Amino acid sequence: MLKLHNVEKSYQHGASRTFVLRRIHMAVQEGEFVSVMGPSGAGKSTLLHLLGMHDSAWTGEYYFLDQPVHKLHPKDRAKLHKQHVGFVFQSYHLLDHLTVYENLDIPLSYRDVKKAERQGIVADALDRFNIVGKKDLYPNQLSGGQQQLVAVARAIIAKPKLILADEPTGNLHSAQGREIMELFKKLNAEGTTIVQVTHSEQNAAYGSRVIQLSDGWILDQ
Repeated sequence: MLKLHNVEKSYQHGASRTFVLRRIHMAVQEGEFVSVMGPSGAGKSTLLHLLGMHDSAWTGEYYFLDQPVHKLHPKDRAKLHKQHVGFVFQSYHLLDHLTVYENLDIPLSYRDVKKAERQGIVADALDRFNIVGKKDLYPNQLSGGQQQLVAVARAIIAKPKLILADEPTGNLHSAQGREIMELFKKLNAEGTTIVQVTHSEQNAAYGSRVIQLSDGWILDQ
């Protein structure tokens, strides 16, 4: 599904250069559930944002669904992301000026789903995550855990081919966290490819393999 070849990411500071990712070679097959682990500052979130096509300031080659992401025009890259990738951010990234319902509707509008069909899909998602009563509230009216539930619902609502999750249970209590991981496991069993960044050995155990990062290098995969 995706392949990185000799990918590097760095920042220039005057005469010196700091590398965040070094010579990354990795592949994720369709249907895999991969956990990325490593200490703080290892480059885990940077790698995830690169995979999610939020970041274009890197060198090397990235192929996603046989498309050469490194060669794509920004508009085509954004289209590829919107069509096939769902992202769960550590800090939610919900749109503050939209209600819960509208936040869930947005990914469907990107995929040209008809309005009547979208209403049914959003209603199902609200029910599945037990947030029907929150649908007309804005993100700032929700607790952190509730915002994270909405963020996960938004990421999976359009059935993306790839889910990228950055510490998806970091702001949830343990029961909610287990619920989210069980949901990911079910989605993966149904064919969705998942790459998650996690500090939790327990969460990593839901995946099929672990990629260990340290100081921007892949140590083990």
